[in-house]
Amino acid sequence: MFWSAAPAADPTPRPGSIDEAQRTANDAAGWVEENWSIWLSNSLRIILILVIAIVMRTLIRRAITKLIARMNRTAQAVDGTALGGLLVNAERRRQRSEAIGSVLRSVTSFLIMGTAALTVLSVLKINLAPLLASAGVAGVAIGFGARNLVTDFLSGVFMILEDQYGVGDEVDAGVATGTVIEVGLRVTKLRGANGEIWYVRNGEVKRIGNLSQGWATAGVDIQIRADEDLDRARAVITRVGEDMQKAEPWNERLWEPVEVLGLDAVYLDSVVIRVSAKTMPGVALGVERELRWRIKQALDTEGIRIVGRPLDADPAAEADPTAAVAAPSALANPASPQSQAATPIPPVQVAPGPALGK
Repeated sequence: MFWSAAPAADPTPRPGSIDEAQRTANDAAGWVEENWSIWLSNSLRIILILVIAIVMRTLIRRAITKLIARMNRTAQAVDGTALGGLLVNAERRRQRSEAIGSVLRSVTSFLIMGTAALTVLSVLKINLAPLLASAGVAGVAIGFGARNLVTDFLSGVFMILEDQYGVGDEVDAGVATGTVIEVGLRVTKLRGANGEIWYVRNGEVKRIGNLSQGWATAGVDIQIRADEDLDRARAVITRVGEDMQKAEPWNERLWEPVEVLGLDAVYLDSVVIRVSAKTMPGVALGVERELRWRIKQALDTEGIRIVGRPLDADPAAEADPTAAVAAPSALANPASPQSQAATPIPPVQVAPGPALGK
């Protein structure tokens, strides 16, 4: 076996001469020297843009937080007073302000950081047209795919900003009715009369009936006998309303005197007297129950009879023994024409004949 004495070829490329290597180094140094100022300028601009964006975002978010905290302190100061009843309670104001603050902070962060990102890309000489076009197409696709989510979010934002309802309000949302226990940007939670919780999407709410804003009306119908003295009944009910308005805690819940509106309906044996009162929002049902209780006691004391079993009726009176006896029937007499007509016709008897032979 013979071994070759020729050395192996070195795969690493080497400069042909020292002059060529020096020229390459000089070109690289010149390129770095020419672009160094651009790099430094762009870096400083990017750092300045980011610093300004972060400072602006921090200051604006802090200002929004202080504004929300001041709104909460104002709501807590009037909570439990008559002014608080006219406005909103502290929990409702707190949730509303926190929701508005969350939306404002998110919008602020998105606008400031988005603008800063686009500015940085422009500093880096990146063409923004394809990027913006792609973002527009993606936004349209997401909007079509999640249009219900977008509708719920926008509806929730406007409901909160317009203060259509809040925590503690009795509302009729069309799809559900109950007490508002939580207001969100996408879903509103209602507590029903039986204790159930309804999750209502804000985009599904087409109309809102708020029973807790401003004031409420307590209405009571009193049905008495038609032969009673109406003027006397009016005087008794008016006196009951005056006494109730002076008693605790109804003196704060009744905002106007109890008013007897008059006859709401007239029947053959009874009449319906309509009584109304303006109350604090959210307490109308309690006022109605107490008003019925007091009016019933006062009418019984004055001997004014309401509709029901007559007072002079004797519940121990025996029933008529002939009430359950049926009327006589003509079919019970077999000699009656009706009974004979209903008798079935007897079958015809056929006499046997001679057998037929072949």
